[in-house]
Amino acid sequence: MTESKIRPLAFTESFHFSCSQAVPCFNDCCRDLNQSLTPYDVLRLKNGLGLPSNLFLERFTTLHTGPESGLPVAAFKTDPMRGHACPFVSASGCRVYENRPSSCRMYPLARAVSRCRATGAVNQHFALLTESHCCGHYQKASQTVADWLKRQGLKPYIYHNDLLLALIHKKNKMKPGALDSGAQHRFQLALYDLDAFRERVFTKEFEPISIDPATFDQARTDDAALLQVGICWLMETVFNG
Repeated sequence: MTESKIRPLAFTESFHFSCSQAVPCFNDCCRDLNQSLTPYDVLRLKNGLGLPSNLFLERFTTLHTGPESGLPVAAFKTDPMRGHACPFVSASGCRVYENRPSSCRMYPLARAVSRCRATGAVNQHFALLTESHCCGHYQKASQTVADWLKRQGLKPYIYHNDLLLALIHKKNKMKPGALDSGAQHRFQLALYDLDAFRERVFTKEFEPISIDPATFDQARTDDAALLQVGICWLMETVFNG
């Protein structure tokens, strides 16, 4: 049985960890997988693979309703014949490493956010997750939390994932519980099936939303901007933002 320990870490606090083919457990964390994907994860993966969003979702993911959020959640589709391994893991490592999901980049750190009621400022909190099967913690490499976030390229992931958290917070406030089928479809379209959403935004009648015109125009060719349009659209048309 895997035993886990969680220790809070300050942003400038150091920890020991390194993962490479040199560690005995290399690739073990990519098996027996039950991994959810954020909309920005899907965006990066489908673009990295050169696939339209609908084909990526069909080939590599399943969609289910989150038990806590009541929202559609995408997860990797795994093969039980391969030990429920990630569809992109190989003997030499991750085949989509440059566009790997945020949870892969963040590990072995865990991140949580809280919002100050008085100022509305968002505070982030970090912890080190130590699992008994992971040999990465016994390596000599040392870095701070800040170093790790920068090295793993987490800045855009954190930015877009926090936008999603704000949307979930609004949803839970305005419409707790599961969404109706129409709202479920809108959520899936705007945040996961971005190529189909772009067609709706720019080639069909689209409800006006209060988003920066420059961001809206950028969304014609930039999926990250389009994701921001989608979040704003859901805030204002589904969750009464």
